[in-house]
Amino acid sequence: MSGSSFGKIFHISTFGESHGAALGVVIDGVPAGLPIDINFIQSELDRRRPGQSGLTTARKEGDQAEILSGVLNGIATGTPLAIIIRNTDQRSKDYSKLEHSFRPGHADYTYNAKYGIRDVRGGGRSSGRETAARVAAGAVAKLFLQTLGVKITAYAQEIAGIKAETFDTDEIEKNPARCPDADAAKAMIEAVAQAAAQKDSVGGIVGCQICGVPAGWGEPVFDKLDALLAHAMLSLGAVKGIEFGAGFASAALRGSENNDALQPGANPFVTNNAGGILGGISNGDEINFRIAVKPTPSISQEQSTIDDSGNACTMEITGRHDPCIVPRIIPVVEAMAALVLADCALLQRTTRLD
Repeated sequence: MSGSSFGKIFHISTFGESHGAALGVVIDGVPAGLPIDINFIQSELDRRRPGQSGLTTARKEGDQAEILSGVLNGIATGTPLAIIIRNTDQRSKDYSKLEHSFRPGHADYTYNAKYGIRDVRGGGRSSGRETAARVAAGAVAKLFLQTLGVKITAYAQEIAGIKAETFDTDEIEKNPARCPDADAAKAMIEAVAQAAAQKDSVGGIVGCQICGVPAGWGEPVFDKLDALLAHAMLSLGAVKGIEFGAGFASAALRGSENNDALQPGANPFVTNNAGGILGGISNGDEINFRIAVKPTPSISQEQSTIDDSGNACTMEITGRHDPCIVPRIIPVVEAMAALVLADCALLQRTTRLD
């Protein structure tokens, strides 16, 4: 299986580059009869698209989704569902000065080491723009999961060291930071603006809550649900870490503190240090995890690097880039979680006779 494919039954293959003609995805395994709402797919792409606010790149892409196959009269036919998103606002000339040198923090050096060739125009497949295809596929997965009562909510838990202290789900889409704490959001926005004014960038932490997943999803031993979600999240170029439930804090706890006691009732777990997953299988409780998102590597300060002959040099990255990736990665996090869960839901149907 190539590195551009993901999933077993609900299986996707993406294609396209940042400055190519288009990006796209082919989705196999969409259950026939599933209503496909193109307006919902577009609304998810709109959440990810560039040019939304001062916190994001100024690149203006409409990110219009075009369904090429797999849908008839708004209903999935069960055959491969193909979606493309055409690029319309490329400025490849912004990268002409970088043709013979490697950008710090980017995949330029490693792509060149692997393939012996690299796409200088915005990084090609290593660009964050590649995630548009994932969001389109994730939107289809969300449509399937909605029929099962599963809801996924990601949000900015922290940006530039500023943490959300309160949680209001309704607040997330009301501010450019996509933070559930209105007061923290204001401070986050100011911190991003300050970094941008200094030709710098900031990172943060994205939290994700998943409700409605029944007990039993996940495929031990190598395809544990938390392992698949970690795979999905770490496949995003900006993500450098992930934790579930109590996460790294559990290393300082005793077993008597970390174990989630059970009691009679619809939700038997008294606490949720496990983050909704035990033994790699969902336990019916809320699934929650957090990911660490690095600062955008494209900054306009002068940086030290080497050229493709190994000589020392300096560079200043020009062009249009996000001073903070966190707000735009949130719909991508939801999309990748949806792809994992849609696959797990279909796999679970093959597990038992009943």
